[in-house]
Amino acid sequence: MIPPIYLEIAVLAIGLFLLMYESFSNDRNKSMIAWLAITGLSSVLLVSFFIPAYDEAVQAALPYSQFYRADCFALFFKRIALLTTILVLVMSMEYKTVLRKFIFSSEPQAGLAEFYTLPVFACAGLMWMASAIDFVFIFVSLELVTISFYILVSYTRRNPASLEAGVKYLILGALSTGFLVYGITWIFGITGNTNLFALRVMLSGLTEVNVPLLFGMVLVLIALGFKIAAAPFQLWVPDVYQGAPTPVTAFLSVGSKAAGFIVLMRVLDAFMAAPVLRVKLIGLFVVLAAATLIYGNLAAMPQENMKRLLAYSSIGHAGYLLVGIACYGAIHAAMAIQFYLAAYLLMTMLAFMVMTVVSSHTGGDDIAHFNGLARRSPFLAFGMLVAMASLAGVPLTAGFLGKFLVFESAMQQHQYLLVGIGAVTVAAGFYYYLKVVRAMYWKEPANESRIPMSPVTGLAIIVLSAAILLLGVYPQPVFSMLKPAETTHVASR
Repeated sequence: MIPPIYLEIAVLAIGLFLLMYESFSNDRNKSMIAWLAITGLSSVLLVSFFIPAYDEAVQAALPYSQFYRADCFALFFKRIALLTTILVLVMSMEYKTVLRKFIFSSEPQAGLAEFYTLPVFACAGLMWMASAIDFVFIFVSLELVTISFYILVSYTRRNPASLEAGVKYLILGALSTGFLVYGITWIFGITGNTNLFALRVMLSGLTEVNVPLLFGMVLVLIALGFKIAAAPFQLWVPDVYQGAPTPVTAFLSVGSKAAGFIVLMRVLDAFMAAPVLRVKLIGLFVVLAAATLIYGNLAAMPQENMKRLLAYSSIGHAGYLLVGIACYGAIHAAMAIQFYLAAYLLMTMLAFMVMTVVSSHTGGDDIAHFNGLARRSPFLAFGMLVAMASLAGVPLTAGFLGKFLVFESAMQQHQYLLVGIGAVTVAAGFYYYLKVVRAMYWKEPANESRIPMSPVTGLAIIVLSAAILLLGVYPQPVFSMLKPAETTHVASR
């Protein structure tokens, strides 16, 4: 039996191999790097389905059990990280014409190999975050991901918007890291431990609020709030999303958010073991969820740029996920969060995939650049229609079922205020998502020229569209990968 930790080792080996191949190969076609990365990651993804999750007894016997968890919860998020990275690499190949404009060099394909390789290292960090159950390991994994994103966000160095986005992301990323390290320091100083499962045992016997411990916990939650773009820690998102290269924006929107939420769930599992802290934390996340829902969806309504619209949309979807976090104790809360993240992966990646093709040929990513897309490319227009419908929550799509499961958990926990706010913000979402549909089907195009795309991009759009529609009516493929809620601890009480 292959140990699950070999998955991350394989991804890291793929990244190192790609760097060596690029350094010593005379092949001038840098697209080969992307193809090798896609092939390697696809192989790892396929192997992950043949690796069983460890139960408690096997887990305890592992030599690395103090910092690494190999349950179904972790394996599910590893697959999300792998699939996200594969799709980002497909987008990156479609985006190479835009990259060439902003990376001036005598060599036409200069810089492309590194742009294809860095996501692989970020993927390894995301996968380690999925299994991390020790604050030190969480920090190290997070830094591998964050440093990769620092480079990728500002990669088009001749583009002032990309450089501005990189500086903002660097400053606020460093700030959030500072909060995380300072919070870990306080928690370790009070408890003498950084292992989340050991902390859970220690905190279960806590009978009164320990103020220094509470202070450290709040600092950690603030840091994670930056990572998942929860209000009021979301101010970096619109500018960074707009300035970063489109494939990197997609990676930030899906991969970084998914990893942030699994770490948040692991950490909350330890903190909520203390009955005196549980009520305070649930109240805190109710407020965070409400604020994030309202801000993200209302701020998206006036946007005319697709990247900024999807940035504020990303904040709004973080709000729906926080509704699930606030429903600690609901029978299917953990399952709802995991399914929502899977649906969010599909519909967001589909939207960015279409946007990458369109913006590469129209020279911009405003909604106006999508005018008349149904005439220029009915295939791309239909793909974006499916993505917008799912993001809005139209029935028979994965996005609708994800929202339904989250709201069901809220009803079980009598969080009627969050359900009411969620219903209003869903209506707001219909307005700004359908603006894109109106531009594609009812507006006149600037010109009638066709928009070409590579066969692999077309195949990816077909698969993502089909998956969104399939999971909207038959969600069992995802449910079969999810561990029963009572054993994930996040929703076990």
